[in-house]
Amino acid sequence: MPPVPPTGPGARHAPFPTAPPDPTTLAPDDTTPRPPRPTGRPAPGATGRPRGTTPGSSRGSTPFTGPILGGEVAIPSRRELRRSRRRRRTAGQRILRWLVVLVAVVLAVVAAAYGYYRYLWAQVASAPCATCVTAASGAPYNILLIGSDSRAGETAAQAQQFGSVQAAGGQRSDTLKIVHVDPSAGTASTLSIPRDTFVTITGLPASSPLATRNKINAAFSAGPDAVVKTIENTFGIPIAHYIVINFFGVQDAVDALGGISLDFPYPVRDRDCSTGTCYNNSGLDIPTAGCHVLMGPMALSLSRSRYYQYYANGAWHSDPTSDLGRIQRQNLVIEAALNKAKSTYNPLRLNSLLSSVVHDFSKDDNLSATDLLALAERYHALSGSSLASYTLPTAGAVSSYAGDVEVVQPDAAAATITRFLGGPFGAIVTPPIDQYGRPLTLTVPTTTTAPAAAAPVGSSSGSSSRGTTPAAAPVNSTPSYDPTPC
Repeated sequence: MPPVPPTGPGARHAPFPTAPPDPTTLAPDDTTPRPPRPTGRPAPGATGRPRGTTPGSSRGSTPFTGPILGGEVAIPSRRELRRSRRRRRTAGQRILRWLVVLVAVVLAVVAAAYGYYRYLWAQVASAPCATCVTAASGAPYNILLIGSDSRAGETAAQAQQFGSVQAAGGQRSDTLKIVHVDPSAGTASTLSIPRDTFVTITGLPASSPLATRNKINAAFSAGPDAVVKTIENTFGIPIAHYIVINFFGVQDAVDALGGISLDFPYPVRDRDCSTGTCYNNSGLDIPTAGCHVLMGPMALSLSRSRYYQYYANGAWHSDPTSDLGRIQRQNLVIEAALNKAKSTYNPLRLNSLLSSVVHDFSKDDNLSATDLLALAERYHALSGSSLASYTLPTAGAVSSYAGDVEVVQPDAAAATITRFLGGPFGAIVTPPIDQYGRPLTLTVPTTTTAPAAAAPVGSSSGSSSRGTTPAAAPVNSTPSYDPTPC
């Protein structure tokens, strides 16, 4: 008797019998034996599905009913396949997946922000600069920052506070700063030129009523090109780009930031009595000592104050450095505004800042948005107190040509410019002049070590009590009567 195949639950995967086939199981014309059907297999014509399942159902696995190695193979459902794939994904793979999504979102936001920045940049007024000198690729270059005192576009309230267009009589450079960028070192520094520095102006049109022997701020009456050319010819400093910030640029930026906080050690004001009638020249008025939040108009008044006074020991005292102290306070305002901007992550406030200042400045048409970003991010040229700052050494004097002037101190100025540039300055075509209009000689020092501060230039008939700047050391200290960030 042939062996009986196993029956019961194990019959589904029972092996083929190894005994000789039973002739009774052969078809009439078939010489190949058919394996006996295990007990429990569905009868011919049955679906072969477990009870309660339908084709494509995810409630269970649909068995394959064909003879494969003597049994049936269960094919997993789609749900089981998904669960299996999820089980195979490791924790590291899941983290990587979310990191990819996060990076994609960040890149999208950055791309949108950069696109918006370029949109705003396109609204900045640009003009060609015929006197700018293009620097070689990778070589150090200089950018001239001009603070304009133009009243163009001011409101009635601003005209009352700062004077009308007619009273101001044209435009002058209220601030002159040169930013020196060294790409190989990845650094930047600034050199401030006092607005009353006595020079021979070059670049004025023949029709200009201004004398060429004048304060350097008068050069701006003929536009940025005249200022660039005068600096290049007088100090041997090549200028590659310029940026002009109009009279209300600082005011609008500070307002957009919600104000800046400064700590005043004394009450201060800007008291001008030079005409015989005393009045507040810039509108600066801080009646009490302590930390104050300055909005745009008062911040602008502080940066413009030329007759700064502080109240101590029962009396008002004047800042003896005059225009030089004014440069210090401008640096303080800029530093406070930059620090406030860097600490502000409110998108609405940042948008207000960007949109408020794009119409407050202009530039040469070769300065790109990428250049400005590199200036701020790579070279940290807009980083407040972390930036090395120099001031051109001058001494106060009185000239029959232009009244109160600042006369360049030749040896100290040559040392300062050399240290600022990190090397020798270029050829000087029209050297700076003394209060009598005589040319002064600036000689490149053999070393960049600063000499002792030079004595003020003056005479018994034309001297001034206004201060003299240090020689070549960076100017980062703050006088005890000036405010500090708080």
